[in-house]
Amino acid sequence: MTRHTPNRRARTWLGAGALLTTGALALTACGSGFDDTPGEGQASGGGTLRLLIGSSGDAETKAVTDAVAAWSEQSGVQAEVQTANDLPQQLSQGFAAGSPPDLFYLAPEALAGYAANGSIAAYGDDLANKDDFYPSLVDNFTVDGKFYCAPKDFSTLALIINTDLWSAAGLTDADVPTTWDQLASVAQKLTTDGRVGLAFGAEYQRIGAFMAEAGGGLVTDGKATADSSANVEALNYVKTHLNDGTFAFASDVGAGWGGEAFGTQKAAMVIEGNWITGAMSADYPGVKYQVAELPAGPGGKGTLQFTNCWGMAADSGNQDQARSLVEYLTSTDQQLAFSKAFGPMPSIQSAADAWSAANPDLTAFLSGAENAQFPPNMAGAADVITDFNAQLESLKTGDPQALLQTAQSNLEAITK
Repeated sequence: MTRHTPNRRARTWLGAGALLTTGALALTACGSGFDDTPGEGQASGGGTLRLLIGSSGDAETKAVTDAVAAWSEQSGVQAEVQTANDLPQQLSQGFAAGSPPDLFYLAPEALAGYAANGSIAAYGDDLANKDDFYPSLVDNFTVDGKFYCAPKDFSTLALIINTDLWSAAGLTDADVPTTWDQLASVAQKLTTDGRVGLAFGAEYQRIGAFMAEAGGGLVTDGKATADSSANVEALNYVKTHLNDGTFAFASDVGAGWGGEAFGTQKAAMVIEGNWITGAMSADYPGVKYQVAELPAGPGGKGTLQFTNCWGMAADSGNQDQARSLVEYLTSTDQQLAFSKAFGPMPSIQSAADAWSAANPDLTAFLSGAENAQFPPNMAGAADVITDFNAQLESLKTGDPQALLQTAQSNLEAITK
């Protein structure tokens, strides 16, 4: 699933992925966990279709395995699912050994590198359901005009509110913030000794939502725009409220991520994705909450979205069967089944109404898709974001314009 693993070892869903992706493209000659003899299995045509996934847990592993087994029974094509311990590393090892899996989870920030070296097939335009995917998700997996791979699901960021603390502060549904000024106001009312009004991760994958709301973003139409006045305004807004004590980074309240800060009630509100719902039910079932769209900033509504696709190896000998399996796994019924099993939102528009009906309290996540930006996905972007994140940790005392100018220089080097 495209999600943040809620523990200290993986602070953010995309952040952890970004840190790993650089190594994913430095191909090594180690074993992949599959048969490493070149020419065997799918690479030679025929044989068993092989899938490599990075799972969020037992529920996701079982759901994907069961779905693939059902497709195999229906199609008569054998297929096996392997769960990776370190997906980027095992994927790179498979390519280096000449026996990559036929299908695999692929992060947007890894796409450009694999596309550039010819490792993956651009099959997106051949999908029967290609027009059903959200356009922004298609853009996520398009390089040089080629739609490479099918988005398997997606997540957005929203505002998570502790309803008991909200009521205790004298706030009602009418006070749910729709502007930055209102967000600052309710955060102040919710801040007490030992509890901050709003918390979020010290990283672009959360703070970037404010940049989107200001009308900014790291890259616009292929050009680096990190040092725009909109982004400066966004970081100054965040810095102001970090310093007045009504906003805080999750790490500054002793939490590994926003969900932990929220579940332990060290924060009355957090900015997180829909993966928080699983963590709350599993680890903090007594905490009541509601989900709202992120407030609009000077540039209007905005949020960030995160996704993975079903990458296909260019050397796969069974690309037709692999594409058929992807169409099955991304169908309306199957995506709704995956959503019920482990929580992601379907990547296809035809499933929106059914998903909303089944998840009426979570529709703010889906509504966010209309105003969502995705993190830069060109080759080298992962390293730039990693560096930017390191600088954002000092935002409370740092110079927003200087931080953004550094990011601008780094982005210009990979967007020219």
